[in-house]
Amino acid sequence: MPVTYTVHTPGSAAAVLPALVRLYGVVYAEPPYNEGPDQVAGFADGLPGETGRSGFSLVVADDAGLLVGAAYGWTMPAGRWWTRADTEPPSDLLNADKFAVMEWVVHPDRRAVGIGAELIRRLLNTRSEPWATLASNPAAPARAIYRRAGWQQVGGSAMPDGTPMHLLVLPLPAAPGPRR
Repeated sequence: MPVTYTVHTPGSAAAVLPALVRLYGVVYAEPPYNEGPDQVAGFADGLPGETGRSGFSLVVADDAGLLVGAAYGWTMPAGRWWTRADTEPPSDLLNADKFAVMEWVVHPDRRAVGIGAELIRRLLNTRSEPWATLASNPAAPARAIYRRAGWQQVGGSAMPDGTPMHLLVLPLPAAPGPRR
């Protein structure tokens, strides 16, 4: 049976949140994250609030009843940028709505077969914002994937624990003209 992809809105997302928390726990237990039960519990506690954000969308990949991947985000409105950013982004980016990708995860046993690419394609394909943005740990293998997919670094930040992060952007198809 092939992997099936489902798009969820805030109303339908609640049904898959427990599986998403379990997947998060598996993915972020790996280096360089090395997250444990406390961090997974923090993610679980904050996740219902994420679904209430403006423009929230979640895409999940399911294989025979097992959640093998997920990507979600919400609209970061014009004038807002990442908390703890070390620089402001270019004004055309700051002054536009952006789609903030908050999580983009694939089960370790299911990587390198196109699930992650299909998740992000489906998540971003219908967005009206001219930009997508995400924060990436520069030590994570995913950082190289983002670079190959055209994501560009526009700044840095740090997690509350001090872990450095790269702030990345990707112009979306609706965006006019060349991008930095």
